[in-house]
Amino acid sequence: MTTRLTIRKPDDWHLHVRDGAMLKAVLPFTAKHFGRAILMPNLVPPVTTTKEAAAYRGRVMAALPPGSTFKPLMTCYLTDDTDPDDVERGFKDGVFTAVKLYPAHATTYSAAGVTDYRKITRVLERMEQIGMPFLMHGEDVDPEVDIFDREAMFIERYLSKWIRQFPGLRFVLEHLSSKNGVDFVRSAAPQVGGTITPYHMVLTRTDWLGWGLKPYMYCMPVIKTAKDRTALRKAATSGEACYFLGTDSAPHPFAKKVAVSGIPVAIETYAKVFEEEGALDKLEAFASLNGPKHYRLPPNDGTITLEKTAWTAPAEVKVDGPDEKALVYRGGESIEWKVVAS
Repeated sequence: MTTRLTIRKPDDWHLHVRDGAMLKAVLPFTAKHFGRAILMPNLVPPVTTTKEAAAYRGRVMAALPPGSTFKPLMTCYLTDDTDPDDVERGFKDGVFTAVKLYPAHATTYSAAGVTDYRKITRVLERMEQIGMPFLMHGEDVDPEVDIFDREAMFIERYLSKWIRQFPGLRFVLEHLSSKNGVDFVRSAAPQVGGTITPYHMVLTRTDWLGWGLKPYMYCMPVIKTAKDRTALRKAATSGEACYFLGTDSAPHPFAKKVAVSGIPVAIETYAKVFEEEGALDKLEAFASLNGPKHYRLPPNDGTITLEKTAWTAPAEVKVDGPDEKALVYRGGESIEWKVVAS
């Protein structure tokens, strides 16, 4: 039985670290174990231009612990009015790594997102020309669509058409939450990749709703059925290059939203799932190799070592400010794997 595992240092291809006091509180957890992370641009106000992204990157770098080699990868918040010239300039200058689609009102801080997909055609055409990845919160927010069907309908109505319209554009369908999503990514690879979160591989809607409402399990896209969870676990542990790690850790001040941050126990929770699936030998590909391959970046040089030894996760992360905190996913639980070297 494997009790110690060394892998190439992983990356987080979908991460929220917010800004200000929250950024300073949560960023060190990611920087400790991950080499890079795709940082989401849904701040208040959102990061919509090269100038804003460069400024945000500066604040991120200033919040890193001394001596950290962590590299933030910045993204452009797509709107109806995004300028293709600015997107190209930001990409070629090394400020932007990708563009992120939020359908308007799909999730937290997405009010400024896209309202009419016809208006973003020029941006997608330019991204295809310059080889810039397109990241998607893949949900159809049509009020007639059931909340559990939003991912499937986004694929059917939009993504399935875009991959034909833009055959040279690389897509990432973020935070896969359904068997539909898993199956589509597999069918459209390598043009399309998909990230998978710890909580979508661990929880189902019965955990969320079955024994009284647990609001801290509410996230978008919502966790779904046991069949969907099984598909996600099998995909992540398959070794297929189209699936890679993206925690979607998104800290919220407890007083504003009862939600959790998965950063302090992310790689450990992935290790737990991979062990349960008998696939620890596939963890390095999922966590450290598949993402860089899709983004056309080299893997990290360093390594981390995990050991099967129990420890207790902190219940919360303290944030500067009166009585402020962010809850930790699996906080207070005994965690089966621990990073012992990074």
